[in-house]
Formats: sequence, structure tokens, C-alpha cells
Amino acid sequence: MNTPINIEAFIKLAKKFPVIDVRSPGEFEHGHIPNANNIPLFDNEERAKVGTAYKQISREKAIKIGYELANPKEKSFITQVQAVLKPSTINHRPSTVLIHCWRGGMRSSKFANFLNENGYKTHTLVNGYKAYRNSVLNSFTNEANIIILGGETGSGKTEILKNIGGNGEQIIDLEGLAHHKGSAFGSLGEKLQPTQEQFENNLSHVITHLDLAKRIWLEDESRSIGICQIPNPIWEKMKQAPILRINIPKEKRIERLIIDYGNFSKEELATCIVKIERRLGPQHAKQALEELEKRNLRGVADITLTYYDKAYNYNHEKRNMKDVFFIESETADASLNAEKIISFTNTKLKKEYV
Repeated sequence: MNTPINIEAFIKLAKKFPVIDVRSPGEFEHGHIPNANNIPLFDNEERAKVGTAYKQISREKAIKIGYELANPKEKSFITQVQAVLKPSTINHRPSTVLIHCWRGGMRSSKFANFLNENGYKTHTLVNGYKAYRNSVLNSFTNEANIIILGGETGSGKTEILKNIGGNGEQIIDLEGLAHHKGSAFGSLGEKLQPTQEQFENNLSHVITHLDLAKRIWLEDESRSIGICQIPNPIWEKMKQAPILRINIPKEKRIERLIIDYGNFSKEELATCIVKIERRLGPQHAKQALEELEKRNLRGVADITLTYYDKAYNYNHEKRNMKDVFFIESETADASLNAEKIISFTNTKLKKEYV
């Protein structure tokens, strides 16, 4: 039996049952529901063939071609569905799966009917992935109590943020979602960045699991994190949120940067320096490359921090340091600094922020 359901019910059930996305691999790669399983009814070429028939001949012809392409795969579909089901559910029929395609049309209906015939219970998503994307964009407009964790480059903000989360606070790790550390060096050691659409999907997925009435910590970021852009409604909230800025001595920050980036090759580091040559200034960039050639990483970090510190302070000066709260620390220990920041927030930050 198949029951079409709306996006709210679909998301709720997705916490309990597996989601099967029957769109083509190309569609799935561009953007999909987090944790969904791609079992495409058609591959990329087949989808194009059906689409061409629909546009150039008729709907009926497209449906006929679709059935001809999908029917021989039915045995494979069952095998793939069984692979995504939890082992404990396979022997307890009917197993339940959630299915969607792009618009909630022929592809998901065809797949659901086939599974129904083989003893599965299914729910299809009304209006398909389009409905999910609308829910993603709407999730960014909800009110949220945001606090920004700030600090100059090398302060270890990401590690501090994770320690804040470890202390029971709600966090959103934007750099983790974007697979990028946010600077010219930010792609080093990271996985391939997601598409903008997938970044938004992943961000929304995190937001839907948070209590928006309680404070949520985000790291101080530029609008762009590599190729990913923070959605405008979230960005506007971040610009209005208070910034808890940890101040750590430059020498401590240099030591941390050496630990974080010291294992990368000279060629990789040189490429990153060249990216900021114009902003560093030709002379400083040349000097940084010379120090890199000598493997003087301390000198490289010192030179590049001159630029990054200036840029970071400029962004806070643009808001006239409004709602920027400085927390002094002599250590780069992320755990201790997280505790210090939480304590400051609980005892000294204005009540309207907490």
C-alpha cells in the first residue's frame, strides 16, 4: 500500500524509515535530502531520453519508454532496497520505505507501486523534492537566538565551537558543512565541497534538529565559505548577533597554525599564498614565499597573520564594535577557552542575548 504524504510528515517519518530518492544520479549529486539513498529509476542518459520524448513527441510516448527502461531493473531494485533497510526490519513485513522523485510524479509512483507488489509499505512525497527544497528555504527564515564565536585567525575557533557543543550547547559548524575552513588555506585537507544546494540542505537538516528557542552558536564567518554561500536569511541574523571574541596572543596563534598546516607541502602552501598576493601586497607575499622556501613556517604564519588580523578587525570596525564582547585568554587550549566563553556568556552577557 502506498500513501502520499506532505513534506512535514515525510521529514518526521524520515527519522524512522529509510528515504529512497529515485531521481537520476546527476539530480541526486546536485542536491538531495541528507541521508537519502539514491536508487535511480533511470540513469542520466535514460532520463534525458525520456525527457526528450516527452517534449518532442508526447507524454504517452515518454511513459512507454520509461516502462521499457525501468521494468527490466525490477529485480535489481528489490536487492538495492533490501540493502538500505535495517537488518532488523527485513524479516518483518511489510517493511516501510519513503520514496520521492522531482515533482512527486511518475517515477516515485512507479517505484512505489512496484514495491507494494512485493510486500512493502510505501509513502511518497507530495510534490517531491521540490517540496523539500521549499521547506529548506523556509527553515532559514525562522527566528533563532544566535551567538557568534569570534577570534582572529589561529585562535582555534572551530575546535572551541566543538568544545562548546560538548558542553551541552547547540552549535552549527558551518565550515564542517561546507568542507572548507573559510580562508585562502581553507581547502587544504578537506573533502570536495558540496554544491550550494546540498550545503543548504545539510544546513537545514541541522537546523531542524535544534531548539530555536535556545541559543545557537556559530563561528564568525565571511558570507562565502569557499564556494558555499551562507543563505541570506541566516547571514542577516549573523550580522545582528552578538560576537563573543576570544583574544589569544599572536605567538600562540602562530603555534597553532604551524600544527594545523605544517604537514602540507611547500607547493600547496605556496598556491594558497599566491591567492592572497594582492591583499598581502607584493612585497609581503614575496617575503612569505621566501620564508616558505626556507621552511620557516613561523615566519610565513607571522607575515600572513598581518593581513588576516587587519581584515578581521576591519569587519568588526565596520559594525563599530557594536555587540562585540572581548574575552582575554593566554592559552590556545580549546577546552579551557570554551569554558571561559560559556562562563562569560552566562554571567556577563546581556540578558536579551541569552
